[in-house]
Amino acid sequence: MGIVLLRVDERLIHGQVTLGWGSQLRPSAYWIVDDDLAETEWEQELYRLGTPADAISDFFSVRSARERFSDWKASPSRSVVLTRDLDHMLRLARRRLLAGESVNLGGIHHRPGRTEVLSYLFLDDDDRGRIRAVEAEGVEVWAQDLPGAGEVRGSALLHD
Repeated sequence: MGIVLLRVDERLIHGQVTLGWGSQLRPSAYWIVDDDLAETEWEQELYRLGTPADAISDFFSVRSARERFSDWKASPSRSVVLTRDLDHMLRLARRRLLAGESVNLGGIHHRPGRTEVLSYLFLDDDDRGRIRAVEAEGVEVWAQDLPGAGEVRGSALLHD
């Protein structure tokens, strides 16, 4: 079964991911791709506290995740791959590693310079450029905070 969800969510492991998506997709692993977290054991432990008891979580740099991606994809186990930002997802997608996949935008929140696209999705021009770059790598990008909620795909995400 392999990877059942690729998601950008600033909060990484939290209720929407583990309860909302997790109850629908039933992953046995959450792979977090974040260069800083891959080097910070104490922060990893905090996130592991939110991992469901029937699943594991582990943390990888972009480079390490790229090396493991084909194994994750081919695995008989179900997994969710998370990044906290579009930059990490774009770096993972480079050289068409994610071509044919789809990436869910589930929680990019307000900060100065970002405008609201959806109640859970705020983007600035750099974010829009990264979305275009991910799509140029052959990846479909869509936004949906929870299963069953409305989906927004493609160019509808890129308006100001």
